[in-house]
Amino acid sequence: MSLPIHHQAPRQPQALQSLAGELTLQRGRVHELCGPSRLMLAARIMGKCQGPVIWIRPGWTPERLNAAGLQPLADPARLILVQAPRDESLLWAAEESLRSGAAPLVIAELLSPPALTPTRRLHLAAETGAEAARRDGAIPPLGLVLLPGQGGAQGVESRWHMAPAPSRALLWAEEESFTLTRLRARLLPPASWTLHTRPKDEELEPRPLPDA
Repeated sequence: MSLPIHHQAPRQPQALQSLAGELTLQRGRVHELCGPSRLMLAARIMGKCQGPVIWIRPGWTPERLNAAGLQPLADPARLILVQAPRDESLLWAAEESLRSGAAPLVIAELLSPPALTPTRRLHLAAETGAEAARRDGAIPPLGLVLLPGQGGAQGVESRWHMAPAPSRALLWAEEESFTLTRLRARLLPPASWTLHTRPKDEELEPRPLPDA
């Protein structure tokens, strides 16, 4: 008597990446992080995803990314740091990294918002990388564009602004608080939250929009 053979279904790569709490980002697309705490938000996302992270930044500015400073939020050993020599190289490196599908997270620090055509190229590269990752049973890439101020990249899937907020340090030890605002999204309305973070926990508290 022969026994039936059960084939294990292939692992499905996650289509969403946690941003904070129940808020998620669509993989295979490019999203924008802006505001004074954008690096903190990117580091937190890095800590929530698996695999290598390609972080591309302008190599001609005096500021440097301190990989060791990521340790409380993410493992710096997973970081592949790229120093681009000029603006065009930043976008080219981000596009090629997304297209390869080799890294689940690609972060590009820009000094000014890209126009619609470069953003569309990034989306196409992320979609190509997502198909390559799915064929290999890997996680589709997520693209993050970091911009100062209120950002403003055209055509991004969503735009998130984060800035420091008064904390409840007297009530909660080792807590930091931020105002996290979804400025725009393709399928969701603007919204805002207070994000309370602790070493092994985080809490989202809805709040009125800044201009409400």
